[in-house]
Amino acid sequence: MAPALLVLLWAMVIPRADLLPDKKSLLLPPANFTIKVIGLAQVLLRWEPNPDQEPKDVELGYHVRINAPQEDDYETRNTESKRVTVLHQGFSASVQTIPWNGHSLLASNWVSAELKAPPGSPGTSIVNLTCTTNTTLNNYNPLRPYQVSLYCTWLVGKDAPEDTQYFLYYRYGSSTEECQEYRKDTLKRNIACWFLRTFISSRGSDSLAVHANGSSKHATIKPFDQLFALHAIDRINPPLNVTAETEGTCLSIQWEKPISAFPNHCFEYEVKIYNTRKNYFQTEKMTTNTFISIIDDISKYSVQVRAAVSSVCRQMGFWSEWSQPVHVGNDDQKLSTEWFLIVLMATICFIVLIFTLICKIGHLWTRLFPPVPAPKNSIKDFFLIVSPEKTVSNETEIEVISYVEEPGLEILEDSVF
Repeated sequence: MAPALLVLLWAMVIPRADLLPDKKSLLLPPANFTIKVIGLAQVLLRWEPNPDQEPKDVELGYHVRINAPQEDDYETRNTESKRVTVLHQGFSASVQTIPWNGHSLLASNWVSAELKAPPGSPGTSIVNLTCTTNTTLNNYNPLRPYQVSLYCTWLVGKDAPEDTQYFLYYRYGSSTEECQEYRKDTLKRNIACWFLRTFISSRGSDSLAVHANGSSKHATIKPFDQLFALHAIDRINPPLNVTAETEGTCLSIQWEKPISAFPNHCFEYEVKIYNTRKNYFQTEKMTTNTFISIIDDISKYSVQVRAAVSSVCRQMGFWSEWSQPVHVGNDDQKLSTEWFLIVLMATICFIVLIFTLICKIGHLWTRLFPPVPAPKNSIKDFFLIVSPEKTVSNETEIEVISYVEEPGLEILEDSVF
C-alpha cells in the first residue's frame, strides 16, 4: 500500500516540475537602459548587464530594436550604441539579453526607453529643406588644400507666425556649426544659409546632419532634422582647361580633372561634340582625360566636357555642369564663301531683270534689235534698174537699189535724178 502511494505521488510531482520554469534557462534583461542626446540628430543608447544574471560564465550579447522614428534591428556585444537619426519625431528603442555563443539559454524579456518629440506644431517647422556642397581651393591652409562649402535653402512652415525666425545648424562627425550668413524673405525671415568654409571632409562618407529650430512670440516652433548623404548633395566642379584642336579630319580634345580632393582615377567623364553645320550631337563616356574623334573638315564644332566621381571611390553621385564651349573647325570661312557666291549670282540676276524691264518700258528693245527685213521683190528691182529714163553707172545703180529697198525714200530718188 505504501509503495503504491509513493509511486502515485511521484507521478503527480513530475508533471508539475516540468511545468515550472527553469530560472537558469531564461536570461535576465539588461539593467539601467537609457537614451541620451549627444549631438545634432545623434543619440547614445546605454545599458548594463543584469547583476543577478546566472550563470556568470555565460557569454552574453544584446539584441537592439529601434522602434521609432524608423524601425531597425541589430545585435551587439557592447553595452552602448550610437545612432544617427532624426529626432524631431521622437525616438524609442528596446533591448534584450541574448546568448552570444549559441547556448541553449533563452533570450530575456525586452526593456525599453524613449525620447519624447520636442514640443510645437509640425506646421511651424521649416519645409523643403535642400542642401548642396561644393569643393573649392583652400588658399589659407596648405596642409588642407581643399575646403567644402555648404548652401541650404528652405520654406517657411504653413502654420508659422509672421514673426517666426529660423536658425540653422549642421553637424559632421564631432563638429557642429551655426549659420552666420542668412538670406531673408520679404518679411525678413531666414530662408537660406551659406557656410563658406565647413568641417565637412571632401572625401568623407559620414552623413551630414542639418538641424533647424525657430522662435516666435506667438507659437512654439517645432525643430526639424534631416540627414544627407554627401554623394547625393555634392556638386562636382566642371573639368578644367578644356582644349580642342583639329588636324585634317582628326579632332583631339584634352582636359584636367575638376577641383576636388579625389585623385584622377576617381573620375569619369562625358564629352559632348556638337556639329553646328549639321545640328548633330555626339556624346562619349570615358575615364581618361583625352579623346580623339574623326570629323569632316567642312564643319565647325562645339566641344564640352563634364565629370562625376565614379563608384570606384564612392557611391555614384550627380554629374557636374558642362564646361564652357570650345569652338573648332572652318565652317565660318566655308559658309562665307558660299554666301558670297550666292549673293553675287542673285545680284547679277537682279540687274539683268531690271535692265530687261527698262528696255521694254522705253521701247528700247525694238530700237536695239530691229526686226529682220522682209524678202526682196526681184521683179520690181529689175524694172527699176533697166529703166531708160535713168542712165547711171553700176555704182549708182547699186546705190539706187539700196534706196529703193527703204520704203518711203522713192521721192528722194526722183528729185536727185
